Amino acid sequence: MARFEQYEVWEVQEGRWNFVASFTDFDTAYSISRNRKDRVRLLKVTYEGSQMLEQEIIAEVGATRIEP
Repeated sequence: MARFEQYEVWEVQEGRWNFVASFTDFDTAYSISRNRKDRVRLLKVTYEGSQMLEQEIIAEVGATRIEP
């Protein structure tokens, strides 16, 4: 099976992490993550076939408190 890496963008919505998109290019993933308004995680994920082997949180940014 082929091993590959991709960059994934995840966003918190209603208290849950939701998958936004994945990219093979870091710069594209970073640009997308910067343009989100909610709390966002940028992950580097390694897969072998369809099995996830490893994930690394590269950045987590955005809203960290609830506005009244």
